[in-house]
Parts: sequence; structure tokens; C-alpha cells
Amino acid sequence: MAADYDDDFAAHDDDNLAERLGELDDELIEARAEALRQTLADYDLDEEDADLLSGIHVDDFGNEYLPALPVVAIVGRPNVGKSQLVNRILGRREAVVEDTPGVTRDRVTYKAEWLDRRFSLVDTGGWEPDARGIDKSVAQQSEIAIELADVILFVVDAKVGATSTDEHVVRLLRKTDKPVFLLANKIDDASHEVEAAALWNLGLGEPHPISAIHGRGVADMLDAVMEKTPSISAIAKHEIGGPRRVAILGRPNVGKSSLLNKAAGEERVVVNDLAGTTRDPVDEIVELGGKLWTFIDTAGIRRRVHMHQGADFYASLRTSTALEKAEVAVVMLDVTEPISEQDVRIIDLVLESGRSLVLAFNKWDLLDTPEMEYKERRYYLKKEIEKDLAHVAWAPRVNISAETGRRMDKLVPALELALKNWDRRIPTGKFNAFISELVSAHPHPLRGGKQPRILYGTQASTRPPTFVLFTTGFLDPGYRRYIQRRLRELFEFEGTPIVVNMRVRERRKR
Repeated sequence: MAADYDDDFAAHDDDNLAERLGELDDELIEARAEALRQTLADYDLDEEDADLLSGIHVDDFGNEYLPALPVVAIVGRPNVGKSQLVNRILGRREAVVEDTPGVTRDRVTYKAEWLDRRFSLVDTGGWEPDARGIDKSVAQQSEIAIELADVILFVVDAKVGATSTDEHVVRLLRKTDKPVFLLANKIDDASHEVEAAALWNLGLGEPHPISAIHGRGVADMLDAVMEKTPSISAIAKHEIGGPRRVAILGRPNVGKSSLLNKAAGEERVVVNDLAGTTRDPVDEIVELGGKLWTFIDTAGIRRRVHMHQGADFYASLRTSTALEKAEVAVVMLDVTEPISEQDVRIIDLVLESGRSLVLAFNKWDLLDTPEMEYKERRYYLKKEIEKDLAHVAWAPRVNISAETGRRMDKLVPALELALKNWDRRIPTGKFNAFISELVSAHPHPLRGGKQPRILYGTQASTRPPTFVLFTTGFLDPGYRRYIQRRLRELFEFEGTPIVVNMRVRERRKR
């Protein structure tokens, strides 16, 4: 059957495909790919096709990259409401907000969207709230932000007015030719707008009165900002990163909160044997393996919905909410219990979301004990993994104990591997060489006397790696799975789903 095509060819993987690809000269690879691309001129392509084919840029060294998102940086002295503004723009609580100045210790980047425009939003910080060095620290942070940004949002506390520290930043901003928006924050109602007007004397143009905490004026301000924001960053060669975001997923009481607490090194989340004790999503920036990570604990996140929608609905809702914010998902499985349908459903939600994946087998220390029941459990667990988790055999596996911290050091390399491959890009020439050699060795079977051809292929995006094949007809699902499997075997995609899409195109009528 067509659906089993990838299985039918499992015995033919000794086709020396890797060796044949390795023997190809780089110049030959590029020439062949360009020749294939030229053949597309004979086929009807739409605007999306043209955008796809022109959206990838190659630098002088032959490296491919997608255009970076424009960078909007928020600068200002401590405690003027920068992090509150970040949260307001994102529409969710991401940045840490406290009344203590200097809570934001580093520049942190978030992905934001307004009017269907995506951009990187940089929240600056990193200074200690001491009177002696604060002006210098603020200026240093602002200098870096100005250098890295396409647009700058300068936040001033309108109720306090411009201070000497603000003046330090203003002098820097006057020297740049980048768009600068002066935001007069804490204007909670119209009666306070006179305080915003007083900031005209800073010489940065019209102040935009806003209230980051209440949202007043933020939408109008963002409309104006988007008019001055380029569609592609003129500064960044690639997207600027912040702490990678890790969603900790699993069915109730599997040890998610224990994992977060152990990673954080302190009791950050209530841990109780009663399933679902965590009522709200908890995001924590923790240091693990010498790096900062944002861990999203989803144990028992509840929404006010009708009870008749049941536990499955809650599990799905918790998982989906976390995955929206995450880059990599750690799905925790309790090794002392059989792998359940709910475990598999959570993993499938990760696959549907396109996030990278790590499987964490919790309570593994118990399986290392001499008790007969755990020896038997180890045998059955192996069988369950082979049967129920075969479709994610590519996901890194770590055997840990969240309660004791045993082998927690194995988690970071697994996360780094999954994220690295989630970001992986295969050069267009190499991908087309792979497709050509694969099809030459194992052509698509005839269907109704016709054989669909693959005209050209390219990697449309990363996160997850997504490939597009221009074809003359539909490829059988089994053949597409076969292509995916060979991609995994020849290139490094451990820890990430990969997507292969088709665009069936007809030859132009002459």
C-alpha cells in the first residue's frame, strides 16, 4: 500500500546515499540546484511561490539565513515601567515586574506582534540600583540597545518628569538617525496629559502619553511605531535571542513542579501529592548548566470552564497554553506507571505545535532498586516505549529523578540538542542534491500510469524545519514519510519534528 511506502523501503537504506552526497563537489551541487530552479519557469507559480523562492538570502560565505525580524528596543532609567510596557505589548505577563528598581538584569528579547507585523522586542536592564553608578549603567545599556535596534522606545515617568539620568539617555538618542519614540508613561487618565506635554522640552519630538499598567494610549503608540518599523531588520543579521523557553508538560502528578523546583534550586512551586495543585502558570528564569532558561510549569493550570468538559479538556488546555509560549517541550513520563493514552496525546499535541521535544522519564531511581516489581517494570517499560513512542523515536530521552535531582545534568545537553536542530537549516543546493539522489535510487511509484516528479525543493523555514517540494503531482503520504525518514538519517534532526509540504504545479500552456 502507498501508506506503507516508507516501510517498504526500510530494507533499501544501504543505498550509500550519504557517501554519494559526500562525493559531490559544492560547485556542482549549486549548479544542479540552480538548473532545477530554472525549470520552474516553465510552470505556473503564484505570489507565495515567488516570495518563498526569493525570501532566503545567501551571504558571501554561502550561508543561508532568513531575514531577521525588525528590532524594537525599550530604554529608560529603572522603575519607569519598561517591563510593564513589555507585558502590555505582548499581551501576557512575561517580564518580571516589581517596585524595586533594576529588576531586569539583562537585555531580554521577546517575539511580539502588532497589526499582523512580527518584531523582536528588547527589554533593557542590567544595572544595579546604586546612586553612584546608575547614570553610567543606564547609558551603557542604552548605547547597546541603540546599536542593536531598528526603532527605539524611550520611556519616561511623566509623573516624576525628566531626571538627570533621563538626560544622559536623551543625549545619546539625539545622535542617532533611528526612529525614536518618547513615551510619557503613567498617564492614567486625561487629566494627567499636561504632565506628558512637559516632556516636549527634551527635544525628542512629541511625547506619546501612555499607561503601561492600564493600557491607555498603547495601541495608538504601536500604530505609530509600526509605520516607522521596517519589515526586515536593517541592523540584525539574525534574530537576537534571550533565555530559551521550556514547557514542562505531562499528566497530573507526574513530577512537573518537582522538576522546576529542582532546576531553580529552591521551592518556587507548591508540590503536593494531590494532582493539580498548581492553579496558575508559573514562568521562572533559572540557571541550569551555566545558562539561563525560562521554565514554564504547567502543573494543573486551570481555566474557568464548564466541568462537563472533563479532565481531558483540562490537560489539552494546559498543554496548548504552555506550548504557545515555548520553544521546546519536556514531556515527563512516570516510569513506575504504564505509558497511558493521555501521555501519548500530550506528545501528539507537541508534534502538532511544531515545538522541539525532549522526553524525561521521571522516578528512574526507583527502577535501579533491586525490588522485583521494579525489575519487571523496567522490562515492560521498554516494550511500551517501542510500541507507544515509536513515532517520536527521534526525541532525546533523559532518565531523571526530579525529586532527588539525579541525572538532572543530562537535561541541558538534551535541550540544547533539540533546540539546535529545531533551528537547523539545510542549504538549498544540498537539499536538492539529497532529493535528486534519493529519487534516482528510489523513484516514486507509478500511480494510474503516471509518475509525479519533484521539480525543486527548498527549506521554507525553521522552528520547526519545514521543507517545500515543487512537484508535478501529489506524492503519496508514505513516500513523503520516506523522505522525512531519510532526511533524519542523513542530517541532524534529533529532537525536532520536520515538515515536508508539497506544491503541485502545472506546466504553463504555450
